[in-house]
Amino acid sequence: MTPVTTSGPRTPVARLTVLYDAQCSLCVHVRHWLLKQRQLVPLDLVPAASEEARRRFPGLDHASTLTEITVIGDRGQIYRGTSAWIVCLWALAEHRHRAHWLTTPAGRPFARATVLAAAKYRSVTAAPCGGQGAACEVPGGGVPVPGSGPGG
Repeated sequence: MTPVTTSGPRTPVARLTVLYDAQCSLCVHVRHWLLKQRQLVPLDLVPAASEEARRRFPGLDHASTLTEITVIGDRGQIYRGTSAWIVCLWALAEHRHRAHWLTTPAGRPFARATVLAAAKYRSVTAAPCGGQGAACEVPGGGVPVPGSGPGG
């Protein structure tokens, strides 16, 4: 898997931080599922745009982490969207083989379609944040982000 950005040469990943939307029922469900899996690479699951996320990653665009799954490697690798989902599977003992397949030309369209379906599900099931331009409350006492809710 190719990360979106890297800091320096490729380095092995020993730990991953998954930033998830704690106000999205699908995201919370996936979080619980990930925690139940046997992990080959430890996963830290942190609410997106929370105080903890901002403390750990001060230079990150936290508003974007509320609209697209973001996974950060312990050496500064950043994975977003489809690549983030794949790297989460890669970290799991029972799903690493599937993650490798999802990076192939045959598997990549399936991975992308799955991410798009999840985004669509999320957009129709998430509670609205308020009126147009209203700020959404961010878990963990973070600063509200205008337009960061579903459809953001």
